[in-house]
Amino acid sequence: MPRLTVVDPSTATGKVKEIFDGPLKGKHLNIFRGLANSPAALQGYLGISGALKEGLLSAKEREVIALTLAEMNQCAYCLAAHTAIGKGAGMSEQDTIDARKGKLGDPKTAALRQFVITLHEKKGFVGDDALKTFRAAGFSDGHVAEVIANYALNIYTNYFNHVNDTTVDFPAAPKLS
Repeated sequence: MPRLTVVDPSTATGKVKEIFDGPLKGKHLNIFRGLANSPAALQGYLGISGALKEGLLSAKEREVIALTLAEMNQCAYCLAAHTAIGKGAGMSEQDTIDARKGKLGDPKTAALRQFVITLHEKKGFVGDDALKTFRAAGFSDGHVAEVIANYALNIYTNYFNHVNDTTVDFPAAPKLS
């Protein structure tokens, strides 16, 4: 059960109403209904996620980042959401499981996942070898910047969902064996 107020889009007012009637029209997910307690928090999420969709990383690569972090942070909401979103980005259910488990067949995607893990474990203090390995897999400095931005966005949603105990409104992610 959510620990924060769940904002009802049908009774929202002001900036929150504008957001629910505009960019979130028909997308009244529980995470957004919780974030709506602060128009700035909701708008911040929409701003960075919208900007990153226009970046260098593909939708699949962004989902690998999201699934990796959701698994590491044990965020049931984000695991469910990004399993569904990953499928919409062309991933199979098995691909989403493999991203969580680290069993990616593609070396470039595996290098992305490993860079995200290193970024997380080293709290941003990645070494020269990690950058060299990431670049050798075919990524640029622009990709590095975007991985960090996607990392921040996913930590934001993982931690928000932990604090809020957001009710999952997606099909549950498959259990890992």
